[in-house]
Amino acid sequence: MNFVGVDACKKGWFAVALDRQGVRDIGIFKTIGALWRMFQNAAAIFIDMPIGLPYADKRRCDTETRKILKRRASSVFPVPCRKALHARTYRQACRINQQILGVELTIQTWNISAKILEVDRFLSNNQQARRRLRESHPELCFWALAGGRIMAYSKKTTKGFVERCSILAKNCPQTNEIIQQALDQFQRKDLGRDDILDALALAISAKLGSNSSSSRTVPLNPTVDKKGLPMQIVYAVPD
Repeated sequence: MNFVGVDACKKGWFAVALDRQGVRDIGIFKTIGALWRMFQNAAAIFIDMPIGLPYADKRRCDTETRKILKRRASSVFPVPCRKALHARTYRQACRINQQILGVELTIQTWNISAKILEVDRFLSNNQQARRRLRESHPELCFWALAGGRIMAYSKKTTKGFVERCSILAKNCPQTNEIIQQALDQFQRKDLGRDDILDALALAISAKLGSNSSSSRTVPLNPTVDKKGLPMQIVYAVPD
């Protein structure tokens, strides 16, 4: 039984799969479809990418997660409406999103819009994947794994890297081995150090979340979008 954490990277999608004993597999996949073919029998897949897109107002899950994360709130990007994802230019996407949601897009959101659209299209055509592929957020996972403590440093800094490694190691004894394997196997131009940490945090959370008493969602009672996709961010708390 595998529990998978997925983070977008420059070469596609980086995944860490854990079993009950520890690490099972790591890899980079060009498309979300290819990743699904590898892990379609996983118990749960937590992915750091929006699932369930707003159609009239901002998503509650984003607003509430920002309140939890406080000084790390900027890590939660505003999610565009579905129509804006089909825009050909950033300015066009901003105009569409302004008309529908009342706000323009940040350039950070625009830069991942193709990834958001890829996941949205995939889930629109795959009912089985909807039951296993769930939106999560690394900083929310780190917050929960640390017992409700917000990270002191940015994950892009050395102190932030060490801080997060320490939290992961307390929840997964194979942490250092997994990180080193990924660093050795993939070049930094294809996979960033923070991508490895994020995917592992999601995998650990997916594993913890298999225990119903540890599983959590933001908000507590999620709504769905026009395609029936839940607008929620999932995480898990240690026993």
